[in-house]
Amino acid sequence: MPEITEEMICITCPMGCTLQVTHDGETLIHVDGNTCNRGLAYVESELTDPRRMVATTVRVRDGLHPLVPVYTESAFPKPQIFALLRKIREVEVEAPVKADQIILENALGTGINVIASRDMPRQAQG
Repeated sequence: MPEITEEMICITCPMGCTLQVTHDGETLIHVDGNTCNRGLAYVESELTDPRRMVATTVRVRDGLHPLVPVYTESAFPKPQIFALLRKIREVEVEAPVKADQIILENALGTGINVIASRDMPRQAQG
């Protein structure tokens, strides 16, 4: 594979350094523009195993609101995010839901759980 030079913006800290990255596929050749070592680690992970936090909502049956916000416990493999969102769309939970409750365990076999980010009480009957 030929050498590629591209620009990346590091997202590991508030500095948001603009990095000039030269690589050969997954092999890092040179990084310029990082003001700390986290920039180098960020580029290496972006080239070999890019991950992102995922936040969305899940349907709630008999809840005060019809949806509860959820997120991944840790960064999720970027190539699998759309498959994860399709899977989450199939999920419906019964109220009440507690914050930090596991909504989808071991999502797509990654070992990463999808958890509720807030309580969702049951809708009052009456």
